[in-house]
Amino acid sequence: MFYREAGQYKSTYAADMAVFPLRQDRIGIAVILAIAFIVIPLTGNDFFIASVMIPFLVLSLAAIGLNILTGYTGLISLGTAAFMGVGAYSCYKLTTFFPGVNIIVLILLSGLFSAAIGVLFGLPSLRIKGFYLAVATLAAQFFLQWAFVRVPWLFNYNASGAIEVPQRTLFGLPITGASATPETRYFVCLGLVVVLTWFASNLVHGKLGRSWMAVRDMDIAAELMGIKLLNAKLTAFAVSSYFAGVAGAMMIFLWYGGGEANDVFTIRLSFTILFMVIIGGLGSLIGSFFGAAFLSALPTALKFGLPALGVPIGGATAEHVTFMLVGALIIVFLIVEPHGLARLWRIGKQKLRTWPFPY
Repeated sequence: MFYREAGQYKSTYAADMAVFPLRQDRIGIAVILAIAFIVIPLTGNDFFIASVMIPFLVLSLAAIGLNILTGYTGLISLGTAAFMGVGAYSCYKLTTFFPGVNIIVLILLSGLFSAAIGVLFGLPSLRIKGFYLAVATLAAQFFLQWAFVRVPWLFNYNASGAIEVPQRTLFGLPITGASATPETRYFVCLGLVVVLTWFASNLVHGKLGRSWMAVRDMDIAAELMGIKLLNAKLTAFAVSSYFAGVAGAMMIFLWYGGGEANDVFTIRLSFTILFMVIIGGLGSLIGSFFGAAFLSALPTALKFGLPALGVPIGGATAEHVTFMLVGALIIVFLIVEPHGLARLWRIGKQKLRTWPFPY
């Protein structure tokens, strides 16, 4: 009754091909943005913003990057955390070389270095795919993680071997460093994620996105149709690595406030982001948000939500329970609904469009 397209007439092809053709969808997006920009900062405490919302935004951006490569192009990657590390260390070096440049600009520029490294390690995708490509990207994960630790120039020869985030301000307001408030860092993360998600949406709904999906469905047929596999695959690696690099810079500068490669950009993080894409839904931007929301909020809900309900549980037990739940959910989704939570979301919307009549 409330989710109908009847009476919403389209007078142009652009309106008919819009990403959100229904008025209800556009209203829903406006409501979600209003909640994100207004309600959460006004009602959420510092713990909720710093421990739930900022991780959710950072991991969502990383999941979008992997989804572009795996979900839309069909190329498997197990080196997402390494490309995130490239972005983090690139941003650190940029802050050293250009201390007067705005930190937001440097975070966006750091993704370009990650994109270049992604293209380099994406070259094997021209000859191999599937399991062998996964092994190649896994090699990139181990090599880059080794470089983060063994190349002192990357961390400015610090004795600790860690990235030390300097304090940077925007209009006199600290946005990085110890004096930056969680609300300020949240607004910066939210703004970056909204802009980059809009950019990703335009890519996947355009000519480039259609070429990625053609390569995913059948690369030989796509090549026969005139799609250049070299351009399609390498641009997918470049765009995916760019998003991962920006997410890595945001993770260090806006979430952790510093960190070491051995503790942050590990193979475990790569698998976590892959699980987000699987649970959220391959080939879906909104699925990236669903998967990131679920996996980023689950540990916090178990550690603090269950004790608040009177169920005592320790931190180590909550972590083990998280592993078991995630593993079980991956098996269930791969068997029952391979397209993840995004597919369930689409089914629910379709039922609303025909309710109360069956179809």
